[in-house]
Amino acid sequence: KVLCPRSLESFANWQKAQKLKARCQAKVANQRKDYLHKLTTHLVKQYDVIVIEDLKTKNLQHNHCLAKSIANASWRMFRQMLEYKCKWYGKRLIAVDPKNTSRVCSECGYNSGAKPLEIREWTCPKCQTRH
Repeated sequence: KVLCPRSLESFANWQKAQKLKARCQAKVANQRKDYLHKLTTHLVKQYDVIVIEDLKTKNLQHNHCLAKSIANASWRMFRQMLEYKCKWYGKRLIAVDPKNTSRVCSECGYNSGAKPLEIREWTCPKCQTRH
């Protein structure tokens, strides 16, 4: 037991560290938001139709090795910015269902089936298109 319990207000160095941490986190958040604004504005001004994959980031975060990086990327904020800027500039945003996107050929619709993770590119046997 502590004989004389103290409140957190009496720990000056702890308070300084908390304020410094909050300032650093706010700076990183502002830098990320600025980058996303610039990127989405550039994309919307350059393209008339933007197609994105409708990823479920919560499912991706089950991988403990990548969870922090996925959460840090602010994909939801990126998509929200794209949506409102596309409406603002009169452009079109299409969200594609991620099911079988790496299996189905975009030219002819042929489903090549499951592939191991080491295959990054493949050629469609029907139309000879590289993916």
